[in-house]
Order: sequence, then structure tokens, then C-alpha cells
Amino acid sequence: MHVVVVHNRYASAQPSGENKVVDQEVALLRDAGHRVEVFERRSDDIAARSLPGKVAIPLLVPWNPAVRGELAAKLRAERPDVVHVHNVFPLLSPAVLAACADAGVPAVATLHNYTQVCPPGTLQRDGRPCTECVGSAPLPAVRHGCYRNSRLATVPLAVSLSVNRRRWWSGVERFFCISAAQRDVLVRSGMPAERLAVKHNFVPDPDDRRVGAGEHLLYLGRLAEAKGVRLLMAAWDEIAAGGGVGVPLVIAGTGPLEREVAAWAAGRDDVRYVGLYDSAECRKAVARSVAVVVPSTWLEAFGLVVVEAMAAGVPVVAAGHGAFVELVEEWVTGLLHRPGEAASLASCLREITDGSVRNQEMGRAARRRYEQGFSPAVGLERLVEGYRTAIAGRSGGGDSPPPVGDNSTGSRRGRPRERDGGSR
Repeated sequence: MHVVVVHNRYASAQPSGENKVVDQEVALLRDAGHRVEVFERRSDDIAARSLPGKVAIPLLVPWNPAVRGELAAKLRAERPDVVHVHNVFPLLSPAVLAACADAGVPAVATLHNYTQVCPPGTLQRDGRPCTECVGSAPLPAVRHGCYRNSRLATVPLAVSLSVNRRRWWSGVERFFCISAAQRDVLVRSGMPAERLAVKHNFVPDPDDRRVGAGEHLLYLGRLAEAKGVRLLMAAWDEIAAGGGVGVPLVIAGTGPLEREVAAWAAGRDDVRYVGLYDSAECRKAVARSVAVVVPSTWLEAFGLVVVEAMAAGVPVVAAGHGAFVELVEEWVTGLLHRPGEAASLASCLREITDGSVRNQEMGRAARRRYEQGFSPAVGLERLVEGYRTAIAGRSGGGDSPPPVGDNSTGSRRGRPRERDGGSR
């Protein structure tokens, strides 16, 4: 199969699970013998633009005519079987869909977040879940300045969502939702259910797997409010006040809360802030973990670090909402805490570190869950199946997500439990 992948790469200064997913899918397809070309722009290149060039970028967010012409010419010349669209913000724009139509090439798109119904794509405002724009015009997002806390910065995203909504819905043969939870939200917002298929992200089989009980708890990701970093710090302070759990907390990553995290960790024996790890360091840190902690306060559409932990045979403590309830099976592959509640998170962290035998059983179950639902073989099968459906011009799915255990979700759902220790 001949595939053109379209992606605007996020800035390299911040960890990007989306960039990682795109790179891994490209490598997976090429290793399987498919011909894959990448049509991309890089947000890193914005810094080198002239001042007028930088000023013009917001005007190109809803529509970039130069990109349309360039991509259409490429598609006409090379005649690929399918175009796979990932991120188009800020340098590509939905003009890539017009290019596909111009050249007569079917398009599929992976929805890595909620930008189809929420300008910043997070379904969160002021640290709390928000669906005010879902199913309606995105005026609330502009009013609240939801993107970068700026009304001006939010306007191009809101305009793009409004003027291109129908173009997305009519110009994409198949949308890949990365969780059933995400699909539920998008169907309720009015997106065409028959075009929304659940295709979880896959994770390459790591060289490093856990041996023994592990030596630390690990937070690995962007240091931002929406990722639950402040919540984790509050929970850990509660744990420390009660005597600790016998293992340190390691925090790896960078982001807007980096200085706050570094200052909080400084001088403590029970916390280590290690900065931004490279890929090899991440894999080793995960494999040495008692558990990986994912306390996001926003409704994550997936949770790549959850699956990376499972691949290494490590259980997870995650917030009990969004995609996490289908990725983590309570007391089988990990624990779910009540979202936004530090006491519930602290209780989970105590429980996950209390008893190495039970923890290691969950680690083994997590590894089996990875092999059944998130391995490269499973990822390739579902990716190619989606391409073939798009090429044939067929639509699948229905008005509701596939049943639990269906091949297109590969999930069992759990719910966060009521916990002791002041969590009520």
C-alpha cells in the first residue's frame, strides 16, 4: 500500500506523545513493506520566520492555500492509495483535506484529542472538565480565552473549528478515535457515528521489562496543570506526612510547572525530579517502577504512558475518567483514583506499594493486556483495515461504540472505588 502521512510536528522542547505515535506508525508500516511518505511542517521552524511571517500564522490556521496547492500537486504526481492526516495546527490547516479532494485520494484522520469540538482540544477550563463548546459554536472558548489563556490566541482555532467543521465531516472517509471514551464524546457532539472507528494507539515491545517489585513510583510526562502534577504533589505531601510508602517518587518531564516542581522536590529524600528523559531513559525508568502514576485532571483521549507501562509489565495508578477507565482494569492491571481528589490518589499510591506479590500479579496482567490489545501486530492490523475501508469507500461503526471486548476496542472497563484514608 502507498500511504502519505500528513502531520504538523509539535515543538521538540516539549514531550509529544502525538509525535511519537506518528513516528511509530510510519516505522510500523514501512517495516511491513508498505510505501510511506511524510508531508509535514514543524512548529520548531516558526522561530526562524521573519516577524511578518510570524504575524501571518494565525491567518493561516483556518486555511493555508499554499499547503493545498503543494499537497495536491504531490498527490497528483504520486497517486498514493490513501492519505493519513494527523495534526494540522498551526502550519498545515484543513486545506489538506481540499488537496485530497482535488487529487481524488481518500483521506483518513486520527483524532488525537478533542479539537473537532473544543478549540484547545482539552475539554477542560480552569483545571476542570468543560464541554461548553461541544455541539455548539465555540464562542465560550473565545470568551474564556481557553487556548493559552488568551482570547486573541483562541480566535484562530475557534474560527477554524467553525468554518471547517463540515469539511472535516465530509472530507474524511474514516476517523480513527483513540479510545471509546473519545468516540462517545464526539458522537454526542454530532459527528457522523458511522465514520468514527476506535483504533487504540500501539506501543513497540520494549527491550526493558520489570524484574522484581520495582524501586520507585514514576510520573512521566508534561509538567502541566491538566496532567495532574499539582494534584500529585498534594497527594505525595499527604503520604509523606503519614510516614511515606517506602519508595521515592521520580518525576520526569518538562513543561510550564517545571520550576514549581523542581523547587518542591529540592532537598527531599522522597522525591527526585530528573528533568526530560530521552526515549531509552524513559523505558528504563518505567521498567524500574513499582507503578506509573497518571493523575490527569482533563479527559485524556488515550494515555500512551499507560500502555508503555503495561508493555513493561508495570501496573498503573490513573484517574478514573476519560480513556483510563477502558485502559486500566481495577485491581487487575492497576488502580483508578477519583479524578481531582488528592486523598483518593494518595490512597491508591499506598495500596499499589503495599505488598509486592499483589503488585507483581498486576504487572503480569498488564503485560498480557498489552500483548492482546496494544502490540505492533494488533496496531498494524487495525491500521491497514482502516485504510482498506477508506479506499473502498465504505463506512463502518454505528451509532454506538463497539461492545466491550470487540476487536476494535480491545478493552474492559473499570471504575474507581470508594477508598478509605480520608478520601470521601
